[in-house]
Amino acid sequence: MRKLLNEELGRPTIEEYAAVEKLPVVVVLDNVRSLHNVGSVFRTSDAFRVERIVLCGITATPPNAEIHKTALGAEDVVEWRHSASTDDAVAALRSAGYRIYSIEQCNGSIPLQDFCTIPGERYAVILGNEVKGVQQSVVDASDGAIEIPQFGTKHSLNVSVTAGMVIWEFARKLGWV
Repeated sequence: MRKLLNEELGRPTIEEYAAVEKLPVVVVLDNVRSLHNVGSVFRTSDAFRVERIVLCGITATPPNAEIHKTALGAEDVVEWRHSASTDDAVAALRSAGYRIYSIEQCNGSIPLQDFCTIPGERYAVILGNEVKGVQQSVVDASDGAIEIPQFGTKHSLNVSVTAGMVIWEFARKLGWV
C-alpha cells in the first residue's frame, strides 16, 4: 500500500470549489470561544462541502492567524457570515426554509444515529459554546435537538469533534458518502 500524493487526490481548485454543489447543511457556531475549534470546523466543513458557516456572537471570524492554524486555508473557501445574535441567525435561516436542529442534550433529543433526513430539505445545525452549550433560547427556537450518545464520565465532546461527527452523519444520511 502506498500513500497517495496530494496531486492524486483529485481535489477541486478554489475556483472549482466555489462552483460545485454543496451539502445542504449550514453550520451555526453559537458563541464558540476557541479559535482552534472555529478553524477545525472550517476544515471539516470544507472536507464535506458544507453550504456555509454562520459565526455568532463572540465567535471569532476570519481573517485570523489562530483560526488559520487549524483551518489551513479552508476559511478562504467555505462561505461564512457573522451574526451578532444566534437567535437572529436562526430566525433568518428559518425564514429561508431551513430545518433547525440544536446539537444538545435535551429531554426529547434524538440520538444522532436515529435522526432521519428528508430528501430535498435543507438543514441548519447549531453547535454551542464549549462550557454552556447552545443557548436555551436557541434550543427553544429549534425544530428539535440531536444528541450524540456518550458512555463515559464526561457529559460533552469538544465542539470541533462534535461538528465532525454531525457533518459526517448528515453527509452519509443525505447520500453524499
